Amino acid sequence: MSRPIETIGVIGSGTMGNGIAQVCATAGFHVLMKDIQDEFLDRGLKTIDKSLSKFVEKGKLAADRKNSIMKNIGTTSTSQPLAGCDFVIEAASENFEIKKQIFQELDSLCRPDVIFGSNTSSISITRLAAQTRRPDKCIGMHFMNPVPLMTLVEIIRGLATSDETYAATKSLAEKLGKVPCEVNDSPGFVSNRVLMPMINEAIYCVMEGVGKPESIDTVMKLGMNHPMGPLTLADLIGLDVCLDIMEVLYQGFADSKYRPCPLLRKMVAAGCLGRKSGRGFYEYQ
Repeated sequence: MSRPIETIGVIGSGTMGNGIAQVCATAGFHVLMKDIQDEFLDRGLKTIDKSLSKFVEKGKLAADRKNSIMKNIGTTSTSQPLAGCDFVIEAASENFEIKKQIFQELDSLCRPDVIFGSNTSSISITRLAAQTRRPDKCIGMHFMNPVPLMTLVEIIRGLATSDETYAATKSLAEKLGKVPCEVNDSPGFVSNRVLMPMINEAIYCVMEGVGKPESIDTVMKLGMNHPMGPLTLADLIGLDVCLDIMEVLYQGFADSKYRPCPLLRKMVAAGCLGRKSGRGFYEYQ
């Protein structure tokens, strides 16, 4: 019998990891955020503090409530403390080998009843689950960026994911104030199987001189009523992440329609990754 979920481990303190840690702590859970360096953890905590401060400024959160949320978040640069967690959400880099190592380590540390959720945006949950002795307790929990503002959580069943694991994960997502949406394990799931080819095609339009980034984004914003254009969104996501996801789609389906645009490859090779590097399709301060 699984214990009640009180402490949630979050692996990774980057954009997605610190966002997930924030919503878990805001919902009243104790959070243990883990990363490989204290420097990364400090940066993640500062991001959470800044995010909560914005809610306070807008009158959506009391100042004392902000302080209690921050106190709900602990950090660690070693794995052993994760042994006490009741649920773990992995939000590391979008790389199978990195995630494989994390899942194997967690499997040896955590109680047998603990569920492992992965925030992967495209990697097979079935394949990740197979790295553990608890494939029935592994599931995809794909949050959207920015996590504190976006309500969707794409919940992905692997081949062996049990109904009990799905029900517990769905319940957790609802307690976090999210809307869970169930999908099955397939490259890119639903969100990125639809989104990334659109972004990729927009990059082809830039490469082929069909339009400038501003024009392409304006067409999609005003003509298709998208809140932001595909190239602005690509810069926000990170062009390296977009490329990783396109590679998963391309390899997973062996279909040329998922071939990453050569311009995307070139920009990533040049270190033009979008907002996080200061330059992508647009320049950022």
